[in-house]
Amino acid sequence: MRCAVYIRVSTDKEEQKASLKYQKELFYKFIEEKEWDIFEFYVDVQSGTTAKRKNLQRMIEDAQDKKYDIILAKELSRLARNGELSYKIKNLCENQGIHIITLDNAINTLTGNTNMFGLYAWMYEQESQNTSNRVKETLRTRAKKGLFKGSHAPFGYEVKDGKLYIRDDETPEIVRRIYREYIEGSGRESIGRRLYNEDIRTPAAVAGRINANDKWNDSTIKLILTNPHYTGDLVQGRTTSVSVTSKKRKQQPKSKQFIIPNTHEAIISKEMFETVQNLMKQRRKFIPAPRLHLFTNTLFCADCGKGLWFRSNRKGYICGSYARYGKKACTAHTIKEKFLIETILSDIRMLIQDIDKEYYVKELEAKSRKSKNVLQQRLDKTKKQISVLKGRKRKYINMLADELISHDDYSEMTQENNDEIAQLVEKKNEMLSFLESEQVIENIDKLKKELLHFLNFDELTPEILHRLINQIDVKADGTPVIHYRFAVPKIK
Repeated sequence: MRCAVYIRVSTDKEEQKASLKYQKELFYKFIEEKEWDIFEFYVDVQSGTTAKRKNLQRMIEDAQDKKYDIILAKELSRLARNGELSYKIKNLCENQGIHIITLDNAINTLTGNTNMFGLYAWMYEQESQNTSNRVKETLRTRAKKGLFKGSHAPFGYEVKDGKLYIRDDETPEIVRRIYREYIEGSGRESIGRRLYNEDIRTPAAVAGRINANDKWNDSTIKLILTNPHYTGDLVQGRTTSVSVTSKKRKQQPKSKQFIIPNTHEAIISKEMFETVQNLMKQRRKFIPAPRLHLFTNTLFCADCGKGLWFRSNRKGYICGSYARYGKKACTAHTIKEKFLIETILSDIRMLIQDIDKEYYVKELEAKSRKSKNVLQQRLDKTKKQISVLKGRKRKYINMLADELISHDDYSEMTQENNDEIAQLVEKKNEMLSFLESEQVIENIDKLKKELLHFLNFDELTPEILHRLINQIDVKADGTPVIHYRFAVPKIK
C-alpha cells in the first residue's frame, strides 16, 4: 500500500510546528506497523475552509493519476472543512479506488467505516442541490421560450441560435426510413442491421463523438422512434436526474414536461409518430421472454468474442455479432447443440477410463511424493526471505523519520525492496499452487466420484456443465475449444 499522508496546520507559529512534528511521528509509527510504504507527505499551513491549498490540490491531482493507494490524515477536518471538498475526496475513494483512513478511527474505507463522511457529503449535496435547482430554472425559462436546451440535437437536426433546423444531408431521410420500416413490420434489430451493413453513419458518428460506434444498436433505434421532436414539437424535461450526486435519470410525467407545439419543421407527421408508439406497445406485449438454452453464457465466438445465440431452425448456435449485424461483422460460427453435448459427455467418459487405469494413478502418486518435500523446503526458504525484506521496510521508515536518509533515497530503497518482495511472493504463490495440485490422488478420486455421479443420468445438465466447464470457444469452422475446470495429463 502506497500512502499519501496529508498534514495541515492552521498557522506557522511555534506550537503549530510542534503539532506538525507530532503528526509526522504518528504516521511513521502507523505505517511501520501496517508494513505499508510512504508515497509522500503533503503538508499545508493554511485554513481548512479553503480548497485552494497548494499541496492538497497536488495530492488530489496525484490521486487522479492513481499514484498512491491510501490517503492518511489525523482526522477528516485536516482534509476539509467544507462540503464541496469533502465530496471531491469522497469521489476519490469511490471512483478512483483510493482509500481514506483517519487516525482518530472516524473513517476507514478499508473496513467500511465511513459514518462521518456522510455529514460532509450531505453538506455538499445541499449546496449542489441549490445550484442545480437554479440551473434547472434557467433551462425551464429557455424551454418556455421555445429554445432547445439539449447538448446534442436529435439525429436529423442541427441547432442554430437555440432553434432546431433540419440538416441538409442524408440524416433526415434515415429518420423517415426508420419510422417507415418499423411500421411496415421490421423490428428494431433488423432495421439496425440493415443500416450497419449499408455503412450508414450512426448518430454518434454524425455528432463526431470520439467513442462513436459504427453499429446501429437497438437502443439507438428506439431513441429515434420515441423522440417527439421529429413531429415539430419542442418537448423538453422528459427525464430528470435522480439526485444531484447520481447520473441516473428518471422519466418525468407529461404534466412536468415542457411541450411547445410547432416550434420547428417536422421530419415525420404526428400521425406516423403515434402509430409507431402504439405499435411498440403492442409488440412489447407479444414478445416472448428469451429462453435460456443449455450453453447460453458458456459459448463464445473465437474470433469476435461475442456470445453465441441459439437458433431453433439450426438446432444450434451462431455468433451473436453475425446474428445481429450479418456477415459484415463476423461469420456464423455455427455449432449444433447435440454435437456439443455428445462431445462433452464423450470427453468425461474417456477421462473416467483414464482415471481407472491403476498404473496411471501409481505413476502420479510416486511423482507427487517425490516433489512434495522439495517444494515445501523451497517454500519455507522463500517465506523467510520475504520476512527479512519486510523487516528492511520498517528499518527504512525509521531511518527516514530520524532524517538519516532523504525521501528520494527512501523511495528508491523501498521500490527495490518491494520489487524483490513481489518476485518472491509470486514464487511463493506458484509453489503453493503446485503443492495444491500435488494432492493428485485425493483430487482424482474426488473428480472421479463426481463425474460418475453425474453420468448416472447419462445427460448433460446445466449443473454438470457449469461445474465442469469454464467456457467454450467456437472457431469459424464450428470446431469447439472446451475449457474444462480440471486438467488431467493424457496417458502416453
